[in-house]
Amino acid sequence: MRNPKYHVYLTPEEYRKVFEALIFEKNKLLDTGHYTDGVDELLVKLSRPKIRKVKVVYTG
Repeated sequence: MRNPKYHVYLTPEEYRKVFEALIFEKNKLLDTGHYTDGVDELLVKLSRPKIRKVKVVYTG
Protein backbone atom coordinates (compact mmCIF):
# COMPACT_ATOMS: atom_id res chain seq x y z
CA MET A 1 0.00 0.00 0.00
CA ARG A 2 1.29 3.45 -0.88
CA ASN A 3 2.03 6.12 1.64
CA PRO A 4 -0.50 8.95 1.35
CA LYS A 5 0.74 12.26 -0.03
CA TYR A 6 -0.17 15.45 1.75
CA HIS A 7 -0.39 18.89 0.17
CA VAL A 8 0.07 21.95 2.34
CA TYR A 9 -0.92 25.38 1.07
CA LEU A 10 0.91 28.21 2.84
CA THR A 11 0.82 31.97 2.71
CA PRO A 12 4.20 33.66 2.11
CA GLU A 13 4.44 34.47 5.83
CA GLU A 14 3.71 30.86 6.84
CA TYR A 15 6.19 29.62 4.22
CA ARG A 16 8.92 31.85 5.68
CA LYS A 17 8.22 30.65 9.24
CA VAL A 18 8.33 26.98 8.24
CA PHE A 19 11.59 27.53 6.34
CA GLU A 20 13.18 29.32 9.32
CA ALA A 21 12.02 26.58 11.72
CA LEU A 22 13.59 23.88 9.53
CA ILE A 23 16.88 25.79 9.37
CA PHE A 24 16.80 26.16 13.17
CA GLU A 25 16.14 22.43 13.56
CA LYS A 26 18.99 21.58 11.17
CA ASN A 27 21.41 23.76 13.12
CA LYS A 28 20.31 22.13 16.38
CA LEU A 29 20.91 18.66 14.92
CA LEU A 30 24.33 19.68 13.61
CA ASP A 31 25.34 21.05 17.02
CA THR A 32 24.46 17.74 18.69
CA GLY A 33 26.19 15.67 16.01
CA HIS A 34 23.06 14.03 14.57
CA TYR A 35 22.21 13.39 10.94
CA THR A 36 20.26 16.09 9.09
CA ASP A 37 19.14 14.05 6.06
CA GLY A 38 15.41 14.31 6.76
CA VAL A 39 15.53 18.06 7.34
CA ASP A 40 17.69 18.51 4.23
CA GLU A 41 15.10 16.72 2.08
CA LEU A 42 12.33 18.96 3.36
CA LEU A 43 14.41 22.10 2.76
CA VAL A 44 15.02 21.03 -0.84
CA LYS A 45 11.29 20.40 -1.38
CA LEU A 46 10.43 23.76 0.17
CA SER A 47 13.03 25.63 -1.86
CA ARG A 48 11.20 24.72 -5.09
CA PRO A 49 7.51 25.23 -4.28
CA LYS A 50 4.82 24.82 -6.89
CA ILE A 51 2.74 27.98 -6.95
CA ARG A 52 -0.96 27.25 -7.40
CA LYS A 53 -4.00 29.43 -7.06
CA VAL A 54 -6.60 27.79 -4.86
CA LYS A 55 -10.16 28.91 -4.32
CA VAL A 56 -11.29 28.47 -0.72
CA VAL A 57 -15.00 28.20 0.01
CA TYR A 58 -16.19 28.44 3.61
CA THR A 59 -19.47 26.82 4.53
CA GLY A 60 -21.17 27.11 7.82
